Amino acid sequence: MAGKVQLFILAILTYALLFGGCGPSGKGGKAQAPRTDEVKRTPADQKKAKLLKQIDRKFENPKTHFQLGQLYQADGLWAEAKYHYNIALRFDPVYWSAQAAMVKVLQESGDTAKANLSADIYMNQAAASAEKSLQLGLAFQKQGLDEYALACCQRALQLAPNSANINKHIGYHHLRKGDKTRAKQYLTRSFELNPMQPEVASELGRLGVKVEIPRKTRKSTKKLDRIVEQAGKKEK
Repeated sequence: MAGKVQLFILAILTYALLFGGCGPSGKGGKAQAPRTDEVKRTPADQKKAKLLKQIDRKFENPKTHFQLGQLYQADGLWAEAKYHYNIALRFDPVYWSAQAAMVKVLQESGDTAKANLSADIYMNQAAASAEKSLQLGLAFQKQGLDEYALACCQRALQLAPNSANINKHIGYHHLRKGDKTRAKQYLTRSFELNPMQPEVASELGRLGVKVEIPRKTRKSTKKLDRIVEQAGKKEK
C-alpha cells in the first residue's frame, strides 16, 4: 500500500514539473495579462493622448478642443464631445466647425429639439453676413447636415447674388442631391460671373452644357469670393 502511495506522489510531482512551471507566466501555463503600458493603443487613442497633452499646455485653444470632440463623437461619447465643443465655442463663439459639430452631436444623442434650436441660433448669428453664412453652410455640409447647409447658402446668396463662389456651392449641393436641373442653373450662373473656374466648366460639360467666356465684364463681389476662398482653406 505504501508503495502505491509513493508512486502516486511521484506521478503528481512529475506532472507538476512537466506542465506546471513551463508556461509563459510560470503559473499553471497561463499567460499574465500585459501591463497597461504594454498595450498597443490605436491611432485614435494616440491622437487623443496627443490632443490632451496639447490642451494641458494651452487649454484655451479652440481648435484642439474641436478636434478632440470629433474623436469622442466618432466613438459615440456624446457627453465628452459636447463638453469640448462647448469649450471651443467659449473661446471662439463663431467657430463654425464647432457649431455644426454641436448640432450634429445633439442630433446623434437624440436631442433633436435642442439641435434645431442651436442650428437656428447659429444661423441667425451669421445671417447678416454672406461670408459667415456661407462658411457656416460649408461647416454644416462637412457634418452631413445638408438641410442646414442649403439654408445657409441660400441666405448668403440673398445677400450676395453676384457671388460666383456662393452660386458654385449651391450648384454642387444640388449636384450631390441628383438635381441636375438646379445644378445646371447655379453652376451656369457661377461660370457666367467668373469664367476662370475650370472645375465648374468640367461639371457643366458633364451636364451637357456648352460654356463660353461671357463678353460682358463681370459685375460681382470679387472681394467676397476671395475672402470666402481663403477662409475655406483655413477653416477645419
